Amino acid sequence: MIESFRNIFKIPDLQKRVFFTLALLVVYRIGAHIPTPGIDGQALSAFFSRAQGTILSFMDMFSGGALGRLTIFALGIMPYISASIILDLLTVVFPFLEKLKKEGEQGRKKLTQYTRYSTVLISAIQAFGISIGLENMTSPDGAPIVMLPGWSFRFTTALTLTAGTIFIMWLGEQITERGIGNGMSLIIFSGIVTDMPSAAINTIRLLRTGEMSIFWLLGLLILMVVVVGVIVFMEAGHRKIPIQYAKRVVGRRMYGGQSTHLPLKVNTSGVIPPIFASSVIMFPATIAQFSGLPWMNTISSYLLPGTWVYTILFVGAIFFFCYFYTAIIFNPVDVADNIKKYGGFIPGKRPGKSTAEFIDKTLARITFGGAVYLSAICVLPDFLFKFNPNIPFYYGGTSLLIVVGVAMDTMQQIESHLVMRHYEGFINKGRLRGRRG
Repeated sequence: MIESFRNIFKIPDLQKRVFFTLALLVVYRIGAHIPTPGIDGQALSAFFSRAQGTILSFMDMFSGGALGRLTIFALGIMPYISASIILDLLTVVFPFLEKLKKEGEQGRKKLTQYTRYSTVLISAIQAFGISIGLENMTSPDGAPIVMLPGWSFRFTTALTLTAGTIFIMWLGEQITERGIGNGMSLIIFSGIVTDMPSAAINTIRLLRTGEMSIFWLLGLLILMVVVVGVIVFMEAGHRKIPIQYAKRVVGRRMYGGQSTHLPLKVNTSGVIPPIFASSVIMFPATIAQFSGLPWMNTISSYLLPGTWVYTILFVGAIFFFCYFYTAIIFNPVDVADNIKKYGGFIPGKRPGKSTAEFIDKTLARITFGGAVYLSAICVLPDFLFKFNPNIPFYYGGTSLLIVVGVAMDTMQQIESHLVMRHYEGFINKGRLRGRRG
């Protein structure tokens, strides 16, 4: 393992990509500590201390603590994810967008541009709603969070938070293009990871004060190891569909005749469904929480993690995005056509339509298993909190899934660079299997 890390720095291009990624993540973490003007930091900190276990603390986790400090990056990357979801849904509805998607690089650039515009609009709406809500909030001792409320504060806050989200979006795109790994996922990853040391310290404090017994801690550590193992196993798991290529003669040579397989991942969509599902639920919850209206606060209370309404909506959204995102990135008809074009066939299935239907049916079955696995991992903390409300977030759920999944993605990309340049990777005698999407 140590030799593999040394090999990273023997490849100039890979070394440059790794340092570039780390540098931009450092910039993101610095921005997550720059406060928004006009906020009483102490009153805000006291307010969020009281809001532990609510939708605000859940949203604060995805922003890497930026929302709890109301920094310029308080909205995080969630508006961009929401915009991506909306555009993907509209692609199915409007033929014009679907046509753009099939136009290659130019179409992709146009769709990216539309996503950016949608991100600005969603960020502005959320930021304006937060600015109004902050004016109506006070700390537990009655101190106002906003020192000088009014339209000047609302405009400044909306502009600052929107600009912060746009900058995060740019950072993520730069990491994806010029760094290593998926930029948006790494930004969420860095925000979650930076909170883990404080969560570990809090666990030690709970152990010393007697709020958590040593048996609870040992049980949770074993559970965390098991959950990580399940995540790694499921993310690397795939169904192999055998493919046979017929022999054909070209000139004096005979080609084909070999057997291979088509790997279908159990979880084709990766960590995208939980992130998308969280974003869909958090968007209205953010507006409701900061609105100050009683009926909106009632809606927000039903969307708290752990409530049965939230659990049903969350699991339903995970199932929807598992199938939806899989359908976007994997087209059984195109795969069947490519197999037929190169003289291949699945034993017992006719090339063409019959092959496409078989692949689609198989993919639907294993995607259901992947959706069940994602849902079980993501709702695990809700059940643990019912037994002990002091359990830190990293013993399961969306956070642990994102951390492990993104780490596997990034390692797989580094592995590809190492193997491509004939260096030994992190896995001896082979590549890091699994996540390809």
